[in-house]
Amino acid sequence: MLKAFNNRLLRAFFFVFLTFIIVAFVRYIANAAPTPEINLPDIQIGASKAKTPEEMALPIQLLFLMTTLSLAPYILVMTTAFIRVSIVLSFIRTAMGTQQVPPTQVLMGLSLFVTFYIMAPVGEEINNKAVKPYINKKISWNKFVENASDPLKKFMFKQVRDKELKLFLKLGKVKNVKNRLETPIWVLIPAYVLSEIKIAFEIGFMIYLPFLVVDMVVSCILMAMGMFMLSPMTISTPFKLLMFVLVDGWQLIVEGLLKSFK
Repeated sequence: MLKAFNNRLLRAFFFVFLTFIIVAFVRYIANAAPTPEINLPDIQIGASKAKTPEEMALPIQLLFLMTTLSLAPYILVMTTAFIRVSIVLSFIRTAMGTQQVPPTQVLMGLSLFVTFYIMAPVGEEINNKAVKPYINKKISWNKFVENASDPLKKFMFKQVRDKELKLFLKLGKVKNVKNRLETPIWVLIPAYVLSEIKIAFEIGFMIYLPFLVVDMVVSCILMAMGMFMLSPMTISTPFKLLMFVLVDGWQLIVEGLLKSFK
């Protein structure tokens, strides 16, 4: 017992000694290599220092730009085709009963690149009408924002349903809207999101039907054979995968999604 106590004491002493060596080495490195100084240029931007309207507008533009960058992921999700594509692809995995196959990262990556494919004409129009002229100083900042948002609004107007637009116009008490193009952006975006979710669920229901038929057939066969202890999902999953592969399901789903936006 004394020997075991001596071994523990020796280990504790060795641990304390090793910790002391590491701390001393880290302090030596910190003292030997001081943090380099970075001299930034003196930039004074503010209303008190501004002398012209352009200088006063610069901080506001920077603030707007930083806010837009922080909201970029939400803008990408809520104002593009990503909502419908991601929900439909998630329905496929659930309908096949494959749990985590394909992985979520793969589905989100496929949804993202399909969204890029669908939104490419919109992005090209924004680049030609807003980004390039603004970089070449041919248009003002206000015109840049207007030209950049118009193609995106036109895309959403083509997909949103009148029922959702009327709902948010009514709840927001927005009046004097003569046509769809006069709808405010803060009304259009939630209406578009709700419309996309409903369309995605309708497509998901149609996707579920053939897989549901396979599950029912397998369950009836197992019950007729008296195999009550065997899970129907264990038998039906390979058949659903085989059926999905034989009909080239991924190509059909992606092709249907692309056509649904036209």
